[in-house]
Amino acid sequence: MIIKKFVGKTEEEATAAARKELGSNVVIMNVKDVKSKGLLTLFRQKQVEVTVALEEEGDIPRPVRREAAATEQTERESTPAAGATAAVVSADNTQNIEKRLDSLQTFLESRFQQAENAQPGEKQEQAENVQPVEKLEDEVSEEEQERSRFVRLLYNTMLENEVDEKYANQIIEDLEKNKKSNMPFDYILANVYQKMILKFGKAEGITPAKKGPKVVMFMGPTGVGKTTTIAKLASDFTVAEKKKVALLTADTYRIAAAEQLRTYANILEVPFRVIYTEEDAKQAVQEFHYYDFIFVDTAGHSHKNEEQLGNMQKLLRALKAAGEYQSFLVLSATTKYRDLTRIASSYKEIADFQLIFTKLDETMTLGNLLNLKLFVDVPIAYITCGQNVPDDIERFNPQKTVKQLLGGKSST
Repeated sequence: MIIKKFVGKTEEEATAAARKELGSNVVIMNVKDVKSKGLLTLFRQKQVEVTVALEEEGDIPRPVRREAAATEQTERESTPAAGATAAVVSADNTQNIEKRLDSLQTFLESRFQQAENAQPGEKQEQAENVQPVEKLEDEVSEEEQERSRFVRLLYNTMLENEVDEKYANQIIEDLEKNKKSNMPFDYILANVYQKMILKFGKAEGITPAKKGPKVVMFMGPTGVGKTTTIAKLASDFTVAEKKKVALLTADTYRIAAAEQLRTYANILEVPFRVIYTEEDAKQAVQEFHYYDFIFVDTAGHSHKNEEQLGNMQKLLRALKAAGEYQSFLVLSATTKYRDLTRIASSYKEIADFQLIFTKLDETMTLGNLLNLKLFVDVPIAYITCGQNVPDDIERFNPQKTVKQLLGGKSST
């Protein structure tokens, strides 16, 4: 993995420099303002520092198996003394994992600073200087056992947070690619943390059109909170960003849904229309051609209903023909993974989309966010965690989610 910092006058300038040097697949891991030092501070423009990461390809070693935890338990029972030691180490790691996660950014920054301060030719010398002195075979074995237990702890923590076993194995396999002797726990944790952030990637969210309004369509099954999510986003764009937003609904199956969106439109003082046909959709887009965004609510239905999926596809074609377009699949974080994959697969057949996960406040585990992202290979744009409009919605934050998946507490 390549990790590097770039500085520019703006985040966009620093990011562009990163992509120019490392390619378009870089993932932004941290953004912060750089404070100038010295007497001329007042006369210098503010700069922004962007930390990016790029995953490198490598050979795939053996995976960690689910039975690792059971094997550890068997070892404890058969060897009481060693088992007691393992229990103490695991308990200590469990208690300290959140502290380690909280200090990850400081740890990573120190690594970056050391790399920047290193003079040409010093890397090999530093590597030689950190070589351990000779130790007894038993001592080395015990250290390796502790590292192995720590890796299993991370692995089992992911499983407890309902990360699918296949993806948890992939993450550990990625760690094994760069495995070195005497690898400290902080390095192991930082490596897994970085790999998971890279797997989540970064979503663009709702973006403005180059010309005319951006038509934004929201799809998903019944009961996931599409209408409330649209109201939250419309409120944010209207009030916070001062954009002109119009609301349309194609959900003519449920009168209550249309009336709910009409109520939100009245509160926000934005136009509202009910569209019944593809021609209605095209006319509405033409009518609001001077608006920034047109948000379109759709009827929730079963992913097994091929007729309704066909009607959805016709509406999508009409909206695409009318102007610049984006679509989002809204899903509940409480839905079972097997059902999520079926829903996403059915919608993938008719449209390209980004994901929005709702109801994060109703679940204790976030593994399905990573599972579905990797399964369908599309980014997560937004998450919601309550019914309050417009407060309970935010841009998806991979760092915060990965911290929770590795055992850290939510900062919300």
